[in-house]
Amino acid sequence: MADRILVFYGSYRSDRAGIRLADYLVAGLAARGADVELIDAKAIGLPMLDRMYKEYPSGEAPAALETLAQKIRGADAFVFVTGEYNWGPQPGLKNLTDHFLEEFFWRPAAIASYSAGRFSGVRSGTAWHSILSEMGMVVVSSTLAVGTISQSLDADARPIGAGGAALDRAFPRFADDLAWWTEAAREQKARKAPPY
Repeated sequence: MADRILVFYGSYRSDRAGIRLADYLVAGLAARGADVELIDAKAIGLPMLDRMYKEYPSGEAPAALETLAQKIRGADAFVFVTGEYNWGPQPGLKNLTDHFLEEFFWRPAAIASYSAGRFSGVRSGTAWHSILSEMGMVVVSSTLAVGTISQSLDADARPIGAGGAALDRAFPRFADDLAWWTEAAREQKARKAPPY
């Protein structure tokens, strides 16, 4: 059974470079046999949060929200690809995830951060660790951090230069960590229903 993994990405910039990291992860996880889908906040285009998915009466949520809720429920694991804006998370990614809560429970999540500069988005990644834990996910300890992304991945999401080589070296451990927790969560849920 292939792991069903959703890769969330949240930049709304017209010249966004972080999509390269999201595409790299989708390709890398798929090459390992996972069933992977990119969830692009800009493409989905949810409005600023007014009501969470669970606050709509059954069958009355907007179609995009309903579709995404079903995808989240059906996933085995999640990867959050985050840029760093003023030391914090991207608003587009945060808004997308804030529409949901229980749909994410009892599954693992991994964080990959990036920035145009040398800090590689790690401050945003650190913030996401707490956010995802609060949202009922187990956040794996392995992370990816890519600085100066345009010098690490080309326009086709292929690794280039020293940054790309470092990403290629770090990716297997990141993917192994996520796969281990994905299997553990799936097997535990098969043995015993979550307590809530």
